[in-house]
Amino acid sequence: MSKPSLPKGTRDFSPVEMVKRNYIFETIKKVFRKYGYAEIQTPSMENLATLTGKYGDEGDKLIFKILNSGDFLGKVDEQLLAARNSQLTTSQVSEKALRYDLTVPFARYVVMHQNEISFPFKRFQIQPVWRADRPQKGRYREFYQCDADVVGSASLLNEAEFVLIYREALINLGLKDFTIKINNRKILSGIAEIIGKPELIVDMTVAIDKLDKIGFEGVTNELIERGFTQADIDQLKPVILLEGSNAEKLESLKQVLATSTLGLKGIEEIETVFNYVSRLTTHNLQPVTQLELDITLARGLNYYTGCIFEVKTNEVAMGSIGGGGRYDDLTGMFGLKDLTGVGISFGADRIYDVLEELSLFPVSAAQGTKVLISNFDAAAEVYALPILQQLRSHDIAAELYPAAAKLKKQLGYADDKKIPYVILIGEDEMKSGKLTLKDMQSGAQQQLAIAEIVGQLAG
Repeated sequence: MSKPSLPKGTRDFSPVEMVKRNYIFETIKKVFRKYGYAEIQTPSMENLATLTGKYGDEGDKLIFKILNSGDFLGKVDEQLLAARNSQLTTSQVSEKALRYDLTVPFARYVVMHQNEISFPFKRFQIQPVWRADRPQKGRYREFYQCDADVVGSASLLNEAEFVLIYREALINLGLKDFTIKINNRKILSGIAEIIGKPELIVDMTVAIDKLDKIGFEGVTNELIERGFTQADIDQLKPVILLEGSNAEKLESLKQVLATSTLGLKGIEEIETVFNYVSRLTTHNLQPVTQLELDITLARGLNYYTGCIFEVKTNEVAMGSIGGGGRYDDLTGMFGLKDLTGVGISFGADRIYDVLEELSLFPVSAAQGTKVLISNFDAAAEVYALPILQQLRSHDIAAELYPAAAKLKKQLGYADDKKIPYVILIGEDEMKSGKLTLKDMQSGAQQQLAIAEIVGQLAG
């Protein structure tokens, strides 16, 4: 029998890890709810046709397909099988796939439930997604996304509030140095327009989105491979390498895009978002210094049409820990036309790795059971049962050791589970009613009545 193993890019999560993961989820959920977002869930699998064509050619290759049940090859045309071309046979053997993200399933949900929901519809969703990517640090094949989207509203106030949601959630998680990057696909389309290559907008954005990974020379080579000339690149260079404050970048872009109505519209939208953010933080918050206009931010997903976001921490070498943007008429793919939307996502798995590396998880996030009650014999067990219930009735996570055992074994159990307190109940404690509360970190012991213990542990 072979040793059990996990598929590459997937992980088990221990109880300690789950407490930390739930700390991240609950912190983000709290902020989502504060801004008026309500939770939904969708199935892990979708029809393959629902997902295909929504993420571009590169994204489609990363969708995990699910083989049809039964004899999935039985109905496949013999000529297709003989061609040995997986792309031609995929639709014949697979009708379903694991979801690639949460946005497209959300769009499908909105279309199917359009008569049951009120617009604008604001939802958040925290569930796993799957991508057939090459596993590496911070990149997994199965990972959780924490998404918030609003559909049915064209207001750029939504984009501004997403900036504030990102900032508030990350600060609440303990991160101090991070950047919320913003751009607009209309600006990118305007740039492609002024160099006379509007039909190559996707090729251009995919290439320049890799600037921080492959450098300008690498981007240049990729652009040439995708059909751009050296003259095009000479025009693009000052835009791609744009520097200065947000205001200075916008002024430079206005000059570059002076002949592009679409590009100027993108600049106007960015300025509107900046103004909203400024007004929303005038009275009780510090200015959002983390917000940065980054013209190289392109995000290869085909469906973004307006503002786009990406969040990176500057404290740890890690990819983006969040991203999103405006997607006009995404639901049109499913028959519901002219319904604009905008959404963001937190990369919970990467955020976990960042908090772990920076030791930012609070002690409470690593703690499950708060107190263990010892069990030395049948009489002590009977005595402990109402005490156990009293502790739990005050929302104190408590356990009774399940069988009589030596003290060393019980204390070892508490140490292994990082339980901070142990209540010792022996003959003297049962006679006096004063229980021994042991602090596992300091080793200090106190003789206390149960009411006093409840008051101390519930504080």
